[in-house]
Amino acid sequence: MSRTSAHRPRVVVIGAGVVGCSLADELTARGWTDVTVLEQGPLPAPGGSTSHAPGLVFRTSPSRTLSGFAGYTIEKFSSLRVDGLSCFNPVGGLELATTEERWTELHRRSGYAASWGIRGELVSARRCKELWPLLDESRVIGGFLTPDDGLARALLACRAQRIRAERRGARFLDRHTVTGVEREDGRVTGVVTDRGTFRADHVVSAAGFWGPVIGRMAGVDVPLLPLAHQYATTLPLPELSGVNDPRTEASRPILRFQDRDLYFREHTDRIGIGSYAHRPLPVDPFTVRAYDDDPLMPSSYPFTAEDFAPSWEECRRLLPALGRTEIDEGFNGVFSFTPDGMPLLGESRALRGFWLAEALWVTHSAGAARAVAEWMVEGRPSVDVHECDLSRFEGAQRSPAYVSDRGAQQFVEVYDIIHPLQPMERPRPLRVSPFHSRQRELGAYFLEGGGWERPHWYEANAPLSDALHLPERDSWSARHWSPIAAAEALATRERVALYDMTPLRRLEVSGPGALAFLQRMTTNDVSRKPGAVTYTLLLDGTGGIRSDLTVARLAEDRFQIGASSPADEDWLLRHAPDDVRVRDITAGTCCVGVWGPLARDLVQPLTRDDFSHQGFGYFRARRTFVGHVPVTALRLSYVGELGWELYTSADLGLRLWDTLWEAGRALGVIAAGRSAFDSLRLEKGYRSWGADMTDEHTPYEAGLGFAVRPDKGDFMGRDALRARQEAGGPARRLTALLLDDPASVVLGKEPVYVDGVPAGYVTSAAYGYSLGRCVAYAWLPPLVAGTAAHVEYLGQKVPATVADEPLFDPGMRRIRC
Repeated sequence: MSRTSAHRPRVVVIGAGVVGCSLADELTARGWTDVTVLEQGPLPAPGGSTSHAPGLVFRTSPSRTLSGFAGYTIEKFSSLRVDGLSCFNPVGGLELATTEERWTELHRRSGYAASWGIRGELVSARRCKELWPLLDESRVIGGFLTPDDGLARALLACRAQRIRAERRGARFLDRHTVTGVEREDGRVTGVVTDRGTFRADHVVSAAGFWGPVIGRMAGVDVPLLPLAHQYATTLPLPELSGVNDPRTEASRPILRFQDRDLYFREHTDRIGIGSYAHRPLPVDPFTVRAYDDDPLMPSSYPFTAEDFAPSWEECRRLLPALGRTEIDEGFNGVFSFTPDGMPLLGESRALRGFWLAEALWVTHSAGAARAVAEWMVEGRPSVDVHECDLSRFEGAQRSPAYVSDRGAQQFVEVYDIIHPLQPMERPRPLRVSPFHSRQRELGAYFLEGGGWERPHWYEANAPLSDALHLPERDSWSARHWSPIAAAEALATRERVALYDMTPLRRLEVSGPGALAFLQRMTTNDVSRKPGAVTYTLLLDGTGGIRSDLTVARLAEDRFQIGASSPADEDWLLRHAPDDVRVRDITAGTCCVGVWGPLARDLVQPLTRDDFSHQGFGYFRARRTFVGHVPVTALRLSYVGELGWELYTSADLGLRLWDTLWEAGRALGVIAAGRSAFDSLRLEKGYRSWGADMTDEHTPYEAGLGFAVRPDKGDFMGRDALRARQEAGGPARRLTALLLDDPASVVLGKEPVYVDGVPAGYVTSAAYGYSLGRCVAYAWLPPLVAGTAAHVEYLGQKVPATVADEPLFDPGMRRIRC
């Protein structure tokens, strides 16, 4: 139900750039018409990033969310006209490959486009030359053409949306500099400017690279780094004389030369050139001059020709006609980067009613604005935005130094070929488990996630892989992989292995109302006696999956929760009543997963408690001792084998590891990494929230209906879920696929074809070493086992077959023994 039913809230949007104008339009279109947009500069070109943006809009991205945002931006701007001119010029987009590595990358990007429903095709060097006659064809291997991409006229789009919003009741006030954000009892109440105070029920910071300045006024962290990006325009080119209408400016596709961190667009008879090839040029948003104090505009810094010189030489080699002209003018334009390169969207929990719509480019502006407007008015966006949720960062990822290091690296890597497992270089190591020293001794190959160093395999296990006969991998799938992972997975199936599960997020929920709270917030029945563990889900109000949890009831009023992300803690804290305490206990604790058919043989001699199947059943928990170490033992398994998760305090972690290691030597215990873990979990069909399912999916679509107890009493999302079920069965399902060829491997996000037609996309994939086949999970229409499909990998259609799940040990005998 829309939040407009009670009253029309007062909204103040800070910033009248393309995001702020888009948001005002989207809010007023949904009935929230009491909207005031405050802008410190003059309209229509207030001097922020929108005022200098070259307007590139390209949809293809590894992120389905960003691709969707860009798609809506194209759709919306194409429908807007001002003075007879469209706000979008669909010239298309053309990405060039001048190296074999980039040509392979363009095949991957073609796969993303097919997965997300974007028109695109790989084209020859000759076709690239036809599209851009100025190209030196001899330097080009091929290209990726996306005919529906193009150029947004950002300031024109701002004007069009401003007119529409004003007709519905919004007002836009320029020359109003925000000086403060008022609050009371944890809620925002108004915005103070140099020209008066504006009362508000909701305030949205759409201030662009000034976001951290506004955030500080509100007491809200805004982890973004403003950086300057070079843009230059040539003198007129004879080759372009008479080619383009001055009103539309361009007719040829956006040209991206990622091998040299460059892009090009036409400006009538000139060429505009953007470069990411230079050193990062950070800007302190607190020292940016006011509009009237800057000779051009606050977001445009003086052009540093020495930084551009190497790029100019590359431009002339690619487009020889540029050798007969010069740069006419240029500037270093400021815009925003976050530590992971994604936007910052959502409402702050620290200050209710204060929203962020930050770190957005013109490319994603209207799509992100629609999502935020839906979030504000309807209670949630219609698309998955977990990658953009402002609560996604861990505390350790919010320091100014971290934001600076990672933000600068995101700038450097804008056009780089990035493997999905590739870790950032700095700052590392940041977070380590108590077992880190032992892992290094065993030759751990570390990757990183959430700031944690995570072993993916151990060189100490290399001899175990010598006798294995594994299919050869291509260079991409072999990156950040080792045959040692296969040996570790098989050793887990055959003997016993120790897994560092410390990075798994842990929450404690306690207090007199803890049980009632968790019953109301989750789908399964957690009212079982202390000692029980329950797999359950968090739903939003529409029945979409916000997360999956394991809930261990350790006492009448105390629960330990295994969560998926920082957003889970944020969600629970937003809804917790006064008699419930929610706290993150991850940093002070650690966890070892002891899994394999010999797990009981390892653990039982170390404790006086009964660890038999009868004495310690599956999905049970207890406090006990392992050697000298007090632990909370949970009989769970995410690898499909007998075993326990053993939790203790961080100070005792090393002793726990050493105790288990010494006791396991005679059993052939190994340390195993995340690569083996992912293989084993997919063989068992265990889902990973954020990859396999999000709040766009229901439990029944995701194959998790067993975790829903509609008759236990009311819980969040129950009625909506029931209504969706009554309206008809799922139109899509998370489906297990086995690749037919034992030598084939896919990695995730590839398009899936059924009967030769795109039908869905892969979510997670890994080689199943116990099965001798690659396992892929994909969102597809409901299909019966045995249905033939194809997964497109680097341009090749790889045969696959729909399979019943779980693929391994369907009778669960290995776990429940």
